[in-house]
Amino acid sequence: MVYQAEPARYQNMEYRRCGRSGLQLPAVSLGMWHNFGDSTLYDNARSLVHRAFESWYYPLRSGQ
Repeated sequence: MVYQAEPARYQNMEYRRCGRSGLQLPAVSLGMWHNFGDSTLYDNARSLVHRAFESWYYPLRSGQ
């Protein structure tokens, strides 16, 4: 089976304007672009992502 992304996946996402440029960015993003590169930085980025999910994703998922 080939993965096919949902065509409307971005319609309900909340965006914010970035400065005066008009660029629209997601209201929530993890910003991991700077943390990837070698295995040490990858492990650090992975732990940051896990911490983010522990902090805010779980309460959203559980309805707390």
